[in-house]
Amino acid sequence: MKPHEIYKAIDPAIVTQMLDWFRSNDKNVYKHCVATLANARKLRPVFVAKKSMADQYKWILQTLQLRASDTLGEHLLQAWFMAGHQAMLGTFCDALGILHDGKGSIHGDLPKALDDARLDAGIEKLLQDNEPKIVALYLHVFNMQQDGGWDNLSQRLANNPHLALA
Repeated sequence: MKPHEIYKAIDPAIVTQMLDWFRSNDKNVYKHCVATLANARKLRPVFVAKKSMADQYKWILQTLQLRASDTLGEHLLQAWFMAGHQAMLGTFCDALGILHDGKGSIHGDLPKALDDARLDAGIEKLLQDNEPKIVALYLHVFNMQQDGGWDNLSQRLANNPHLALA
């Protein structure tokens, strides 16, 4: 899936959670997001900033659902997981045997193939310890890190009802 497709598919409450996290933990990212999306739509950022928070979030989500917003949309998701869900990233990397820094950044390249048994164990561990919708979102974002994704991960995302985005 492309980022705009993910934003169309996910529960809007997850986007609200992500935007709330940025507003609480990294206001500069939130402000940059609003400014970049507004400029791309040929609007002044103040136009968005004057809206109520609920209307800002709704507008941001609608704009992230556009193909033109894919780059920013992917960066927001990556930044949210890298800064706000480090334990989850570490757990998944450990399960797959991927070397990382303990904060979600990997050492070296991602593997060309994912071992089925390790992948299943990693998904199961994530689902045990985290909200399924967040796990599903993370796995979709992880799958974007390789052109075309990993076939076995893509199959699990398509066939496992616990990994549904909405």
